[in-house]
Amino acid sequence: MEKYDVAIIGAGMSGIAAGIRLAHFGKRVCVFERHYAPGGLNSFYAKDGRKYDVGLHAMTNFVKPGVKRAPLNRILRQLRISREDLNLSEQLGSRIAFPGRDLRFSNDFALLESEVAAAFPGEIDGFRKLVEDVNAFDDTEFNTPYQSARSVVQSRIGDPVLEDMIFCPLMYYGSSTEDDMDFGQFVVMFKSIFLEGFARPREGIRNIIKLLLKRYKEAGGIRRMNTGVAEIRLSGNRVERLVLDSGEEVEADIVLSSAGYPETLGMCSDTVESSTECSVGRLSFTETISIFENDPSSFGWGEDTIVFFNSRDRFAYRAAEGAVDLTSGVICIPNNFDYGEEGLPEGVVRVTCLADYDQWKSYSEDEYAANKERWRGRIWDAARAFMPDTTLDYSRDCKAFDMFTPTTVERYTWKRRGAIYGAPTKTKDGSTPISNLFVCGTDQGFLGIVGSMLSGIAMANTHALR
Repeated sequence: MEKYDVAIIGAGMSGIAAGIRLAHFGKRVCVFERHYAPGGLNSFYAKDGRKYDVGLHAMTNFVKPGVKRAPLNRILRQLRISREDLNLSEQLGSRIAFPGRDLRFSNDFALLESEVAAAFPGEIDGFRKLVEDVNAFDDTEFNTPYQSARSVVQSRIGDPVLEDMIFCPLMYYGSSTEDDMDFGQFVVMFKSIFLEGFARPREGIRNIIKLLLKRYKEAGGIRRMNTGVAEIRLSGNRVERLVLDSGEEVEADIVLSSAGYPETLGMCSDTVESSTECSVGRLSFTETISIFENDPSSFGWGEDTIVFFNSRDRFAYRAAEGAVDLTSGVICIPNNFDYGEEGLPEGVVRVTCLADYDQWKSYSEDEYAANKERWRGRIWDAARAFMPDTTLDYSRDCKAFDMFTPTTVERYTWKRRGAIYGAPTKTKDGSTPISNLFVCGTDQGFLGIVGSMLSGIAMANTHALR
């Protein structure tokens, strides 16, 4: 029977990053992944000869080289990856679009500050105090008690529209709870999106995954794809062994799981009493990916990198009441990063909206296909209302497309209910009731590309290297 110092469940960003860190320090480590492709919630696939990114709209936490305390630069040092190898291009500029109100922001925070001052002059002092609150908060502390972010923001911001405009991007890019979030998570997302910013490798998520796998292999890590963990077999309060899908058994002194907290406890051979809330997340999404012959600038959509939109008087971030909630969403145009003279070979527009898992799960195969086609056009129309007017004929000019739903996410990532952001309650220190079993990734609490890698590193450092 194979024996490892550390076994890692899942070859997503957090799992691979943890593996690199452990292998650097001489640990015999193996990553087990049920899928044939690495990346987890941030991966890519091929369809009709064309590669599609999933998960990644943009890499958050972008800062210039040399900012030592910034998460991006810190993880690159710990993973021993060069910034140059990432080949990151900054966003051109993004926007929060509400009825009659726009706030633009970029990787220069001064732009957002000036936009708030112009659109909400009576709120700018409170907004600056909120930024001071964000900067004063220690987001590296695992044991900070829950504090409602809404209550903190409302103590500084009186206008509910500005309040909602601040929350909209932060929730869409990292909240597993409805209508509110822990202030600690708010701080992480505010810093990563507004105070730092967006960037993207020209090649998309493939470049990041390729770099991580190369570094993991060079460090001596072992990776087993198409090899899922079927059962975590316990003996008392410890993991005794892992039973793989094939029936093979392996042993490990420590197990790190990026499968999610409820998913991980669900693998255990015995019922595990947990002091942490183990409910499955309710928030799921659908996304359309549309391909055009020419760059979106050709039809007047060349300025916005990402647009967070909301059509209601108040922004509501909660489980959709129908198959898709068209009243808010995210428009991402991967062409609109500063790639220099070499752009992307085709025009790409991605639109993400909240969706209802139960509705999509209830469809027969034929109903599912018909509803994907039905909702694709409706999602496009909802997004188009917040973009510059254009003569583009979507049915004529869109030359290829795909769409994922909550059931797609569940099928390929095994995240229950397709809950991309995982369980509503996070396990910040990664611990579980099992003494040598820990979680990393989404349900540890760090989200996004940089957050996932940071989670893997932090959990490896805390539980396997000390």
